[in-house]
Amino acid sequence: MRKTFKYRIYPTKKQIRIMNCWLEECRWLFNHSLAERKAAWEQEQKSLSLYEQHATLPVLKKQRPSLASVHSQVLQNVAVRIDLAFKAFFRRVKAGEKPGYPRFRGKGRYDSFTFPQSGFSLEGNILRLSKIGNVKVVLHRPVEGNIKTCTIKRSSTDKWYVMFSCEWEPTPLPENNEAVGIDVGLHSFATLSTGEQIENPRFFRQEERELAKVQRKLSKAEKGTPERKKRRKVVARVHERIAWKRQDFIHQHSRKIVNRFGIIAVEDLNVNRMVHNHCLAKSISDVAWSGFFQLLAVKAEWAARKFVAVNPAYTSQDCSGCGHRQKMPLSERVFKCPCCGLVFDRDYNAALNILGLGLQSLGICPRSPRL
Repeated sequence: MRKTFKYRIYPTKKQIRIMNCWLEECRWLFNHSLAERKAAWEQEQKSLSLYEQHATLPVLKKQRPSLASVHSQVLQNVAVRIDLAFKAFFRRVKAGEKPGYPRFRGKGRYDSFTFPQSGFSLEGNILRLSKIGNVKVVLHRPVEGNIKTCTIKRSSTDKWYVMFSCEWEPTPLPENNEAVGIDVGLHSFATLSTGEQIENPRFFRQEERELAKVQRKLSKAEKGTPERKKRRKVVARVHERIAWKRQDFIHQHSRKIVNRFGIIAVEDLNVNRMVHNHCLAKSISDVAWSGFFQLLAVKAEWAARKFVAVNPAYTSQDCSGCGHRQKMPLSERVFKCPCCGLVFDRDYNAALNILGLGLQSLGICPRSPRL
């Protein structure tokens, strides 16, 4: 099993110049390889393979000598990225979706390069990179498993990170048969079938005023000037701060849930379609449901827990006690069943229904909430 470990690195000014040059060379190669594939299909109805594009690298190095300054395996990985992009594109086409065609990368839009096999080594807190030198790494936690690949990434705020993809064997948690259903929402981030609620922190809303302030300053700066570049970085820092807070929040709560419960049932939500609702799009994007569910699924797999995604249809409209279905406008926060007299918070009722559906999918008979 693969697991990625991400660390901050502190390259020297000379190393930063080299890595920025590498990124530009990789960007040029990416665009050239994409143009080759596009032209081959349009002119000859032919699909270029990964190996055919690898074979052209020696010729390209003669035509563009600056490519020779980049490690050979890093250049080969650019072709791998193109190949993966096209595979993902055709996979989505076959699935009946409407995917975007792989796009060319503009200046500054290529922000990482990868050593897939060799050219790097980690010795203590020093990362040795071929043709770049020794770079200081802040190892805030130990690297676990065998390192397979090394990726260097530049953030939008010009910070540098290294990501090690490691072959890693997880340690399962002790067996636990306690089950939970989770209903996500905007009023509260999540409601558990145990009756507990996780408050919605609304990180974007907290920073919205500060973001508007720095964006106004950015809009007043003249294009192409150092001042505009400086202010754009300030805007990027605000967005980065929001993303870090959100990521930390979902990491902490997903870990608590996986540690506590052996069976986890959630809704199989299509968040991409939900954000088409222009009244709620900002709030839905702020809560990061997709990221929360992904972390729950991954951590549950590592811990040998059971994770189930159920159809969310009618979970808020069905009575968790008797199964009676009634319409529930979003403005109504309390579910009152006219058949059995059950009175619950609507999110708690939905969480109980999600738990019941999850247990049914596993072949377990759910218990009534009244028992």
